Amino acid sequence: MKPLQHETGPVPAGTSTSDLPRVSIVIPLHNEAETLRELYRRTRATMEKQNTTWELVLVDDGSSDGTTEILDELYREDPRVAVVHLRRNYGQTPALMAGFDCARGDFIVSLDGDLQHAPEEIPNFLAKIQEGYDLVSGWRTARSDAFLTRTFPSHVANRLMAFISGVNLHDFGTTFKAYRKEILADLRLYGDLHRFVPALSAWNGARIAEIPITDMGRNTGKSHYGLSRTFRVMFDLLTVGFLLRYLTRPLHFFGKLFLACSGISFLIGLFLTYRKLFLGVHILEQHGPLALIASVLLLAGLQFLATGLLGEILVRIYFESQDKKIYAVRTVCRRRE
Repeated sequence: MKPLQHETGPVPAGTSTSDLPRVSIVIPLHNEAETLRELYRRTRATMEKQNTTWELVLVDDGSSDGTTEILDELYREDPRVAVVHLRRNYGQTPALMAGFDCARGDFIVSLDGDLQHAPEEIPNFLAKIQEGYDLVSGWRTARSDAFLTRTFPSHVANRLMAFISGVNLHDFGTTFKAYRKEILADLRLYGDLHRFVPALSAWNGARIAEIPITDMGRNTGKSHYGLSRTFRVMFDLLTVGFLLRYLTRPLHFFGKLFLACSGISFLIGLFLTYRKLFLGVHILEQHGPLALIASVLLLAGLQFLATGLLGEILVRIYFESQDKKIYAVRTVCRRRE
């Protein structure tokens, strides 16, 4: 693999570009004392074969099994190791964000800390991202998880995410990914949205690729995820779908609901008016429930309209108060006079 070149961008005061690592390996950890030393050894052996500078950013997500002590030992033994100790267990998404914020490399690779991802495959990600992609995602072509509780729900969620986002990936959920640093610069993740980074990055015009990886399975310890995570993923799908389509135009979403509710209410009203004026029907006696439905739909429609207008105001406050842009610029080419 050819040497990785530094990207142009701001450099911290007092630090030269040559002092910064070109690749940052970010690994969130929670109670991984049994596999941590092997993970470090294999990652170090892999990266020392690469013709580039690197650092290993290990994030301790509130571990209680001795992981913290091992991390401190690794930090003292190897100057290329950076350790981030979180105050408590926040979850994988905040742990990843902490690692991304600490990473200094132009290229950032993230993977799980339980050895379900093989560190030996990191060079494949770096080689692919050197082809010009902004984000390279791993694809677990053969899953080692239980089919009914993990593999099948994951497959359904991946297909839904691909449909909602328009990003044709087979595996959104894996942590094993490589990024150009600028893609992560303005990215803020909440909840469990780390698995949807490709969709959120695509919204900013990121060039995305996918490569197959080996799912090694978990040899020791217990998985931190179960069937209950499937429901959280489904809710996150709704969140990401809304953000991708309506973040800058919420009235377009709530306006459709307003038109649907008020339209049905209007049609019911026309029907009741016709029955009253031309047939002399007593509306409350013969069509009381229908009149009630029309009233409820009208009120619901007005509430949706008000919510959409409030959303438009909040969006403008969000972007303008923080001087955020509703677009992302890749490069600017301009001739000097």
